[in-house]
Amino acid sequence: MTTYVLSDTGVLTGRSLRHILRSPDTIITTAVTPVALMLLFVYVLGGAISIGSSESYIDYMLPGILLITIASGVAYTAYRLFLDMQGGIFDRFQSMPIARSSVLWAHVLTSVVANLVSIAIVVAVALIMGFRTGASVGAWLAVVGILILFTLALTWLAVIAGLSAKTVDGASAFSYPLIFLPFISSAFVPTASMPGPVAWFAENQPVTSIVDTLRALFAQQPVGTDIWVALAWLVGILVVAYIWAIAIYRRKLR
Repeated sequence: MTTYVLSDTGVLTGRSLRHILRSPDTIITTAVTPVALMLLFVYVLGGAISIGSSESYIDYMLPGILLITIASGVAYTAYRLFLDMQGGIFDRFQSMPIARSSVLWAHVLTSVVANLVSIAIVVAVALIMGFRTGASVGAWLAVVGILILFTLALTWLAVIAGLSAKTVDGASAFSYPLIFLPFISSAFVPTASMPGPVAWFAENQPVTSIVDTLRALFAQQPVGTDIWVALAWLVGILVVAYIWAIAIYRRKLR
């Protein structure tokens, strides 16, 4: 049974990836917004922002930009899933001898691949803008692992949106709060500079612990407890979103 699920998922993932290859503008569009934000914050606003350390502002803000890149990218997963639902693709798949869960996993894995490509583009631009890191291979692997886990968690939220939406706009609109969330965190300014209630929210929401962990890994500094808080948030969101998405999917099939 496991073999069938893996093979079916592989075939359907290939189908989704071919769709992206035919329209690579989706990846380019996903990378445009975070690149524009980097240009805005580094060359326009960065000089007026105090981060309380000697590191360059591009080094400070890049972790938050990477999360925004992923939050932007997962909206396309909800969009493509909604179109498949409306186009009757799921009904056709249901009549075929394939594992039902492979349909959703194909969209999720496609999201991971597409977002990794977008992240690579953003990091390349950041290097041109002056981003520098002495992170070891192990630290880079940890960064990639956290970003993949973040992508999986948000993509399963996108699956919920894609399955539940009534319109195309509704399918992708769910990502707007996710894109906005890094702005109320330590991604762009220290939380200590924020008003009391805002600072409390920023310090206790998941993005801050993820950003602080990525920043420490890039800077070759101890990650402390931030990494465990970040992993707890990500795994918790992933598990809840996965169970919720599967429940909605099964109800749709019935």
